[in-house]
Amino acid sequence: MPDTEPTAELNEDFSSPEATARPWSEVDEVLTTSEMFWLSTVRDDGRPHVTPLPAIWLDGVLHFCTGSLEQKTKNLEADPRCILTTGTNELRSGLDVVVEGTAERVTDHDQLVRLAALWNSKLDWDFEVGEDGFGDPAGREGLVFGVRPTKVLSFGKGEPFSQTRYRFPT
Repeated sequence: MPDTEPTAELNEDFSSPEATARPWSEVDEVLTTSEMFWLSTVRDDGRPHVTPLPAIWLDGVLHFCTGSLEQKTKNLEADPRCILTTGTNELRSGLDVVVEGTAERVTDHDQLVRLAALWNSKLDWDFEVGEDGFGDPAGREGLVFGVRPTKVLSFGKGEPFSQTRYRFPT
């Protein structure tokens, strides 16, 4: 979790009359416990690209791994701005979360070791830490990216429905 919690602002236009802003602790819990996220990037020609992938929330940054030749990597090399979303496929329950930010490569060895341990404990993925990314027993290499949120939205579903924006200190 970030050192300073973001400021929560309820969007009354898209919330039930009795709704209040969801506390950051609920969003943090969703980011911590969710296994799958949808990564949205933009191709060179402007077409969107969306793909599901596992991600790890650590120290206020959402981390994911991808191959160096994958479309999402090419997209991020051209434009590192992206969105990761997670939540439920239910209309009347749960909390959906949208994280907007800029993807940056993670190459620090100590940080990669921490992330590999989390991937293993949470998802049973046994990554080997290489010089500047992950590898697996099959010899595949993965680049690790981190997205520090610049904007987060949460969508509380079920009565009361709510939409909350979280602003981060700059």
